[in-house]
Amino acid sequence: MNKIKQRLRRIYGEQENIETIYHSILQRIEETKAKKLKQRKPQWDEKDVVLITYGDQFQQKGQAPLKTFKQMFDRYLTESFSLTHILPFYPYSSDDGFSVIDYKQVNEELGTWKDIEHLSHSTRLMFDHVCNHVSQESQWFQKYLAGDPEVDNYFISPGPDVDTSAVTRPRATPLLSRFTMHDGEEHYIWTTFSRDQVDVNYENPLVLLEMIDVLLFYMEQGAEYVRLDAIGFMWKEMGTACIHHEKTHEIIKLFRDVTDLAAEGTVLITETNVPHEHNISYFGNGNDEAHMVYQFPLPPLVLYSVYKGSAEVLSQWARSLPAAREENTFFNFLASHDGIGLNPIRGLVPEKEILDMVEGLEKEGALVSSKQNEDGSESPYELNVTYMDALSKQTDDDTLRLKRMLVAHSILLTMPGVPSVYIQSMIGSRNDEAGVAQTSMNRSINRKKFDYPTLQEELDHEGSLREQTLLELNRLIAKRKNEPLFHPASRMEVLQTNEKLFAFIRKKRNEEMLVVHNLSSEQATMGLHGSYVDILTDQRWGTPTLLTLDPYQFVWLKKVEEGV
Repeated sequence: MNKIKQRLRRIYGEQENIETIYHSILQRIEETKAKKLKQRKPQWDEKDVVLITYGDQFQQKGQAPLKTFKQMFDRYLTESFSLTHILPFYPYSSDDGFSVIDYKQVNEELGTWKDIEHLSHSTRLMFDHVCNHVSQESQWFQKYLAGDPEVDNYFISPGPDVDTSAVTRPRATPLLSRFTMHDGEEHYIWTTFSRDQVDVNYENPLVLLEMIDVLLFYMEQGAEYVRLDAIGFMWKEMGTACIHHEKTHEIIKLFRDVTDLAAEGTVLITETNVPHEHNISYFGNGNDEAHMVYQFPLPPLVLYSVYKGSAEVLSQWARSLPAAREENTFFNFLASHDGIGLNPIRGLVPEKEILDMVEGLEKEGALVSSKQNEDGSESPYELNVTYMDALSKQTDDDTLRLKRMLVAHSILLTMPGVPSVYIQSMIGSRNDEAGVAQTSMNRSINRKKFDYPTLQEELDHEGSLREQTLLELNRLIAKRKNEPLFHPASRMEVLQTNEKLFAFIRKKRNEEMLVVHNLSSEQATMGLHGSYVDILTDQRWGTPTLLTLDPYQFVWLKKVEEGV
């Protein structure tokens, strides 16, 4: 308990109301504990694979989308996914849910809290805590505009002439947005991501208390994993970059303390789409900050490697990863509701090669979102494209398209960490150009919503790209879940071999698994020493031999005793 008070002192110094805030936090923790929440799984393991989806992903006439999603999940996905990340399902005003109007309500167009509870009977749940900003339509901000003293210091209004040149900008939109107050006075309010996403002011301890209350509320509603959205930007200090501030880290550690006390086993995951060294800083000392961090370099690195037909950079990066631990791990993914971020590979891949890849993918239908640099210029920030279409050309046939998709997801499922698969990837989606035309948002290209009866026909159509993608990914996930060597904490040793191959060994006690991926359009070979069985095909390999892999082929070779 004293740890919480110490963290409050580090954040706020000797402010008069800190003692009151401290006791309010303790009281709120006790309220959560008194609800006797569902027992959490004490630790993640190889059986944990996460599905990422929107709550209204599947729709049919006369039924709440959350009910329809449960039907779809129970029919096609229940054996594969132990957890489901439902992207923000609260009332919102823009950005497909990330401009939250009310943290504690379910969007009535999706369903109710009862529907969320019913879904928890099929899968454990992961919620978003959009804790950096709120919608301009939220009650807090509307009260602020009305001059309500209760929220007088909930937002940041530095004035139009303040020097913000040092502030890191993730978007090309204005940092400060002009709003008119109830008395006609104009305020310039801090809006890191958009005018409709108004940053809250953590310098006010009451805001911190509000956000802790929301975090605990989500745990009470069944969240076993909580994604902390855009948390790198939480603390603002003029003259600094206003990202990864030491007090931001202290707030995340405080969230961790509260979580561990209220419902041990609840997992906090930080979302920071930034270069690798900053991303992993949210592990803290390994035990005091995030339980997991998003593995942001993985999506663009896998894409770049397939695009180049070379695993050289991917292998070099994988060798640099910190050793796997029991206490924390990576949250691995290839695709998500957002685009494929490019910043995490800057410094790993030469800028010219990044720009060449962006140009090549743009010619194949990908869209590009840009960020503003300190000198006022713009650089590509993310690629907006389904992962399937990112990996292949428009003229490629579906057989080749599926091979590339599967080799990429083999990497996802075999690397150290907890893997997550985006629903659009799971069902083999192509670029939704009509969605972009309708919303004028680049990210809509990978956020298609489906008429469920129509989608069922496609998924049940034998031999279709959707049916084959779902079938093969379900098969790979099942193999992963039944192999203890893929425990997130088992060691990884990346091998030096043919540059076309991404090869590594996963080790646990006296067992080991050799995983090899050919990321090129040509055959590739490597020497094999030992006796192995491919757990994907049951094919056996003796020693010594030359392992030859066809284009985009991969093997999961478990070592066995000689002659067995």
